[in-house]
Amino acid sequence: MTTAPSALPLLVLNGPNLNLLGTREPEIYGSDTLDDVRSRTEARAAGHGLAVDFRQSNHEGELVDWIQEARTSHAGILINPAAYSHTSVAIRDALSAVGRPIVEVHISNIHRREPFRHHSHVSAVADAVIAGAGVLGYELGVDWLAAAVRR
Repeated sequence: MTTAPSALPLLVLNGPNLNLLGTREPEIYGSDTLDDVRSRTEARAAGHGLAVDFRQSNHEGELVDWIQEARTSHAGILINPAAYSHTSVAIRDALSAVGRPIVEVHISNIHRREPFRHHSHVSAVADAVIAGAGVLGYELGVDWLAAAVRR
């Protein structure tokens, strides 16, 4: 017997260097820390009656493992792949096989930044993409996932 997706938590994944939020380039990423983002994301999900499994890794393979795990253990994925957006076919391929709703989020507007950031491998397999809304993008992504898992 499998658990209904809406009864499962949302997986929120954060890629490399996001552990430095609040201190790394605050003029681009703001002053909120990753713990602040976690608290806001958990509160938003709780408002929808959902739990959050919030994780961060600087290691591509660990992110791939977590994505594969989500196939049976999570209702949907909100992912900020950070620099891996632009380089990781492995993350893209793992996401394409997960069979759950996916939201890609970026704190900054990647399309207003350096040209190498304009392409995301993840966007091609994400159901929704939120970029440039600051850390509010995580909360908006939770709202989208909550609606998706109830459909």
